[in-house]
Amino acid sequence: MLCTLKIKLIPDNEQFNALLETMKVFNQACNYTSEIAFNSKTFSQVKLHKIVYYDIRKKFGLSAQMAVRVIGKVTESYRADKKTLHVFKETSATVYDERILSFKGLEYASILTLQGRIEVPMIMSEYHQGLLAGRRVRGQADLILQNGKFYLLLVVDVPEGKPNSDNGFIGVDLGIVNIAVDSTGEVFSGDKVNGLRKRHAKLRAKLQSKGTKSAKRLLKKRSKKEKLFARDVNHCISKKIVAKAKALGCGIALEDLKGIRERTEKTVRKSQRRQHSSWAFYQLRKFIEYKAKIAGVPVVLVNPQNTSRTCPVCGYIAKENRPTRDKFCCQACGYAAPADNVAAVNISRRASVNRPYAATV
Repeated sequence: MLCTLKIKLIPDNEQFNALLETMKVFNQACNYTSEIAFNSKTFSQVKLHKIVYYDIRKKFGLSAQMAVRVIGKVTESYRADKKTLHVFKETSATVYDERILSFKGLEYASILTLQGRIEVPMIMSEYHQGLLAGRRVRGQADLILQNGKFYLLLVVDVPEGKPNSDNGFIGVDLGIVNIAVDSTGEVFSGDKVNGLRKRHAKLRAKLQSKGTKSAKRLLKKRSKKEKLFARDVNHCISKKIVAKAKALGCGIALEDLKGIRERTEKTVRKSQRRQHSSWAFYQLRKFIEYKAKIAGVPVVLVNPQNTSRTCPVCGYIAKENRPTRDKFCCQACGYAAPADNVAAVNISRRASVNRPYAATV
């Protein structure tokens, strides 16, 4: 299974400037090459190589392999659209391969720049260390600049674990009060996360009402922070769920998210609709799926219809079983519990009985 890892680099000032200069010159060469490719209608990498290779090496001072990567980036960009001239920002990704990028253990990346090779310290999580250790980087790697920080995007081939669901499935419900609840009763990200989400929403509304240029800039910056926050939370939740399932010898059952936005328009109160729709549930599902595949934990998708209206004790189904959005109380047997917990249990059981859809990654 191929996984993309995002590794943060910690260059000193001299190294940072060397990486930045190389990135800018690399993309200048891309724009020069792109213009020639577009004007001559030459989109084949082999043919374009014959036209521009020696020219861009001399004009931009690039190494042989870096010139090859410039041509490769340009021709790849034209695969989807050959009708418009492609222009690259000066800080768009610099493309590397194993000839101009290597690693010194898990501590340093040896990267070719215009000034020669430099060894730049890396920082990564234990999870990423486990994926990268002893494995070869596949194909090319991208050096990117985000918010003034350099990162490497690496593709590694990670062996898949042997699937095991001998002990059934852990059901996961995507909730309103909480982001997720599993069938063992564990709640993921409740009041603390929701409080932060509400503060983000209030600040966003305030900035939108002003409509000034400075407010729009702050709004854009705030949006990036919110996305990073959601991504980090989703990584943490998915890691915990997969680790639990593996430890218990269970698979994971998730709701089929197809049409979730449309369903919540009809079933979720207007005051809670933004809270539900704003979270990256699809991203959370994809994080769970790829982590589970590496760990050898099967993932199935089930139809969520009536999972929060079905009594897990007697099986009675009724709309009246949900007296409020967050509470469940069976009108037949009197069983009561939080609605999200009930839904998670029913998702788990539905997966064990039917295994309706296999999740794909």
